[in-house]
Amino acid sequence: MKNKLTDLNAYVKDCGKVMVAYSGGIDSSFVLKLCVEAIGRKNVLAVTGASETFTDVELAGAKKFAKSTGVEHVIVTTREIDNPDFRSNPPLRCYHCKKEFYTKLAEVAEKRGYKYIFDGSNKDDTSDYRPGRKAAQEIGVISPLIKFGIDKVELRKLARKMGIKIWDKPSNPCLASRVPYGEEITEEKLGMIYKAETFIRNKGFKNVRVRHHGKLARIEVPEKEITKLLKEPLRSGIIKELNKIGFTWVSIDMKGYRTGSLNEILGLKKNKG
Repeated sequence: MKNKLTDLNAYVKDCGKVMVAYSGGIDSSFVLKLCVEAIGRKNVLAVTGASETFTDVELAGAKKFAKSTGVEHVIVTTREIDNPDFRSNPPLRCYHCKKEFYTKLAEVAEKRGYKYIFDGSNKDDTSDYRPGRKAAQEIGVISPLIKFGIDKVELRKLARKMGIKIWDKPSNPCLASRVPYGEEITEEKLGMIYKAETFIRNKGFKNVRVRHHGKLARIEVPEKEITKLLKEPLRSGIIKELNKIGFTWVSIDMKGYRTGSLNEILGLKKNKG
């Protein structure tokens, strides 16, 4: 792992000046921090996409971390929900979303004189169903963590050693990943998901997903925490709140939380979402 980090640092220094597609997650936070330490904050630009699928909490977190590094942080607004190819929610939904975002990044890079655009994809992502990576490759976005074979476990360890406080932050992909393929993505659905997950997360659940199946909410928490979710008065409180949000039925997935459960219908072994 030490050799990987040494090689990665040398590569960043050779680039000299980079733009980072920055989501606020641990992957891109690590890449951003590493670039700042390797070539200095004046040679790094962080760019974050803001849209209906990206929560205000995540955006606030991204702004806070970017500010702590001292880099310039640009927010670009995307409206993927206006794109019928995204809104109809096909298995390639993520491709259409990322295509718009990376296209805007490329425009900013050209205008600001940045030859290299980095993202935070890591080695584990190469075995996941990630159509968004195709969009990144088409635009010419570089994934340095993949290039040097750094996986999620390694980057978390490295992030912790670097003093990144969010080194153990759970993955939290866009809200659209909670809606089954083929069911239209709407602002109303995204709002319901956000409110439901926020309520449950505030009850002490770090990893939670609320999958939107029409009037049914399917809650995923880690398997070992399912019994905690069922205890009164929490159980009744969650039902009451989710009913108020707009869900008629509230269920718990007995398999527990796992990334990309809605991708299971595609017959893939390991996914992200």
